[in-house]
Amino acid sequence: MENISSVSDILVLEELDLSESSTYPVFFTLLFVYIALIITNVGVVVIIIAERSLHEPMYLLFCNLSVNDINTILLPHLLFDMLFKNRLISYSACVTQIFGAHTFGSASHTILMIMAIDRYVAICNPLRYSAIMTKKAVVTLSVSAWAVSVVLVGVLVSLSVRLSRCTSVIPNFYCDNASLLKLSCEDVSINNIYGLFYTVIFLSSSMGTVAVTYIRIAITCWTKKNAELNSKAIQTCASHLVLYLIMLLTGFIIVIMHRFPEYPFLRRLVAILFNVVPANLNPIIYGIQTKQLRLKILQIFGRKITPS
Repeated sequence: MENISSVSDILVLEELDLSESSTYPVFFTLLFVYIALIITNVGVVVIIIAERSLHEPMYLLFCNLSVNDINTILLPHLLFDMLFKNRLISYSACVTQIFGAHTFGSASHTILMIMAIDRYVAICNPLRYSAIMTKKAVVTLSVSAWAVSVVLVGVLVSLSVRLSRCTSVIPNFYCDNASLLKLSCEDVSINNIYGLFYTVIFLSSSMGTVAVTYIRIAITCWTKKNAELNSKAIQTCASHLVLYLIMLLTGFIIVIMHRFPEYPFLRRLVAILFNVVPANLNPIIYGIQTKQLRLKILQIFGRKITPS
């Protein structure tokens, strides 16, 4: 068993289990989706950076989300595997994929939490907004969002890589922490405890922050009964709330599907959708819902804009 563990630097991934006739249609569909993901998110980042009128906390914070979506780990490796029929991955590459995937997933929560706080300050304390959400504050919050994710995920992955392995077959078509733990024959109680702590911390803090901020926003809108304020709240909060709910829903589904190994096709489909749907919808939803960003995008595409 020790020999197996010492030589198993090359791991074998689970097959995607596609028929010969469906391989290329699925490949080109995912390739198109991945290219669209890159173009839309890079485009949003470039527009916000280039346009000085968009150098506001809300848009700068959204840049973090687009940068996060650009760095999706699963799709490039999956496309390569589908094209070259390769199911092998080195242990170091597998660990890197795990670290990247969990970091970017966690960063989605922390970034959206900060965006919720930004919306709360803008609507409930508009007169103090510019004093509170300064550029320095935005930079500090953005760095903190990434730092928290990196540290917590770093501990999660470190606890997993310390374990010896007694098999080299990953029970999944991509690397994640839950699958890596299944390679070990050691006691993984510490990993499970920290994994539960890690999950509870992110879910409770993000759901709590979003719930509290939106309840306060709703109370403010209800008590002031200001039509302009209500319109601003709906315009700026709807896109953020939709993005958050999509991320939360897909995340819950992928966690739940891990508990049902008897449905491998659904588990694979959900895993792909988790990496594809939010990252593609984020720039579209924000581009449509946010007036200034929408007008700037339309101007770039050469349309004549008449401000309402």
